[in-house]
Amino acid sequence: MNPDSDEPEKLSPIRIVSGGVLMGLANVVPGVSGGTMILAMGLYDSFIDRVAKLSTLRWSVGLFVFFAIFGAGLVVALVGGAKVAVTLVAEQRWIMYSLFIGLTLGGVPELLKQCRPARATVWIGGLVGFALMATLAFVLKSAPVPQNMLSFFLIGALAASSMILPGISGSTILLIFGFYEVVIGSLSSDALRENFQASLLIVGPVGLGAAVGVALLSNILKVCLAKYRLGSHGLLMGLLLGSLLVIIPFQEPVHPELAVKPQRKAIAMVLDGASSEAVEAKFELHYAAEDIARIQAEYDGLSATDLKLMSDELAYFRPSVIQILSSLGLVIAGFIITQIIGRLGERTA
Repeated sequence: MNPDSDEPEKLSPIRIVSGGVLMGLANVVPGVSGGTMILAMGLYDSFIDRVAKLSTLRWSVGLFVFFAIFGAGLVVALVGGAKVAVTLVAEQRWIMYSLFIGLTLGGVPELLKQCRPARATVWIGGLVGFALMATLAFVLKSAPVPQNMLSFFLIGALAASSMILPGISGSTILLIFGFYEVVIGSLSSDALRENFQASLLIVGPVGLGAAVGVALLSNILKVCLAKYRLGSHGLLMGLLLGSLLVIIPFQEPVHPELAVKPQRKAIAMVLDGASSEAVEAKFELHYAAEDIARIQAEYDGLSATDLKLMSDELAYFRPSVIQILSSLGLVIAGFIITQIIGRLGERTA
């Protein structure tokens, strides 16, 4: 497709809504790239072109139809899959990460085609992209960021703009900066139903930041993909491979009871002096007298923010042979799934 053409590529509604669903599901899970999913569906260049046209007011009926269909799939995935995704990542992290490594690697073959011939600009772009992701994974991960409306706006811009890059997950960005649970949790159907106003104060700034971030990046990408094809695709490859540094399997929470939001909230209530009856009424979690004493002794003097930071701490564990083989199987399965999605996209074009 010619990125400077005003005639958009014709796409089937099934292909468009599938891309929206897959992008939504990918971006509620740390490490999975929504950009990789739309790349696998054969939608990437077309998606970037349409977002750029939308942000520069080059509107048409077909453009709005595309985003209505794509957005419907995205919203269904975000609202329906947010709660499940948060729970699975907290309780079965190594299994989920193994699968997501495969899903991400499934975008490599398509990117390799775009990196030919492999000139110096491809290698330079790849090294820059990989170094950027390594910096995000190992340097910025330990830097806590205050959670307020401005930071929600900025993290929304960064996460949403990154999610359209193959290999970079919007949820990975949220995870690195400690915003994953509060943002994704506010999107769940339970949170929206129970405290819509509180969720809106989070979702609103994040959504506004997301719109700004995507608009800016899509126009930059459109120019780069057209004028600097090899270097740009080399950069995307480096970002994709570097993102795997964030989702290395065989990690588990250092404080498992803090990794699940309701349990952490209950512990915060106990530290504030709430009775076991009040905690049970709010979270349906029963704490005996000895549990209360243990919590007060173990977490004495810690604030809710301190507990949240502790909940993000991970430690590697020694996997069994069965876990290693299972992990390899899940990586292969994820790779095959992405390839199947890509073939589906080609057949329904």
